[in-house]
Amino acid sequence: MPKRTVRDLDVRGKKVLVRVDFNVPQTESGDVADDRRIRAALPTLNDVLSRGGSLILVSHLGRPSGDPAADAPFRMDPVAARLAELIGRSVKKTDDTVGPQAQAACADLAPGEIVVLENVRFNKGEKKGVRTQRSPRAAPPRHSSKGCDDPCPRSKRRHSVRRASS
Repeated sequence: MPKRTVRDLDVRGKKVLVRVDFNVPQTESGDVADDRRIRAALPTLNDVLSRGGSLILVSHLGRPSGDPAADAPFRMDPVAARLAELIGRSVKKTDDTVGPQAQAACADLAPGEIVVLENVRFNKGEKKGVRTQRSPRAAPPRHSSKGCDDPCPRSKRRHSVRRASS
């Protein structure tokens, strides 16, 4: 079977979960120092939005240690803010990846809207590459109608999702 891409999916009115590589360099203050990886995802994101879909974005950022105070610089807030500037739309950001706040934000998405879930590496299963019930990759239907992996250096890893799902 030929490999499917996001362009093969009917996304009109659908919520599309996209694993993106927003692991960007940061300044001392936590701002995005280099937005090349965010810019690289824009064609995929704009394609989904232009065809009437909404976006649920999943990424990791840095290497969190598990200590909430020490991991504050690895939160996705600055990335979501920079994405909003680049894409010219408001971008919602959740403080979790699979909990009630993320589920509510994803459930409330209207066509053309975007939500960035919190750093997926804050989930223990993600860091070790273990699919758990709490991993957003393990259960994308909870949040979305469709799922895809935007090609990035990390997508070649064994535990990455590498296909579009319908």
